[in-house]
Amino acid sequence: MVTAQSHAGKGSFDLHDVSVTYGSETAIAGVSMHIEPNAVTALIGPSGCGKSTLLRCLNRMNDELGNATVGGRILLDGVDVYDKEYDPVELRTKVGQVFQKPNPFPMTIYDNVAYGPRTQGIRKRSDLDALVERSLTRAALWGEVKKDLKKHAFELSGGQQQRVCIARALATEPEVLLMDEPASSLDPISTQQIEDTIAELKEYVTIVIVTHNMQQAARISDKTAFMLRESMEHPAFLVEVGETRTMFTNPGDKRTEAYITGRFG
Repeated sequence: MVTAQSHAGKGSFDLHDVSVTYGSETAIAGVSMHIEPNAVTALIGPSGCGKSTLLRCLNRMNDELGNATVGGRILLDGVDVYDKEYDPVELRTKVGQVFQKPNPFPMTIYDNVAYGPRTQGIRKRSDLDALVERSLTRAALWGEVKKDLKKHAFELSGGQQQRVCIARALATEPEVLLMDEPASSLDPISTQQIEDTIAELKEYVTIVIVTHNMQQAARISDKTAFMLRESMEHPAFLVEVGETRTMFTNPGDKRTEAYITGRFG
């Protein structure tokens, strides 16, 4: 019997002087911040300021690009994820990701969600059934699809497909869920459903979300980090990070205030 894991207190990141270089170009530099467990942290800033690049550092997806070099230290629950002994596959089990556009696998709803647990060696049907139900419930989709689990995922609406992707990421019981503009391609109703889902998910996982939508960041996040790249000749950097309410009402840096109020970016 597979039981739900509790990750309360787990899933905290500590970034120390993090930089990312693509070939000879330094994309981001000097980023230091703490990401609290069981909370939603929003990364905001203009296009090209390194938000997605920083997000990909957290589960070492930049490794897949071949020419990326990550400097500094990134600790997950106190362990350096870039240590040569740290298995990236194990890391991505702990740190799941949902992308900008829904990308369900070309298979049924059930098989999408069961995919990760099966790769981990779970074969017993009752265990898979329990994981699929729990993951779809957490992704706020179970009630809509529980009678149609054999339906092909491509037959679902865009919003439902994205929630299948969230359920698929949750099925491996991660500590952290990375979300890169997860609602940017969705209609307002689907966006609201995704936001409601995020609000409930932080009970189970730490969430780091990239968003261009200031209202969305203000609605759903507990902490906000503002990044900026002031010119193409200089790398992007972290301007400030703090409690979302404070960042949106009394930011510590005038550049943050200018961006949040729409005066630039």
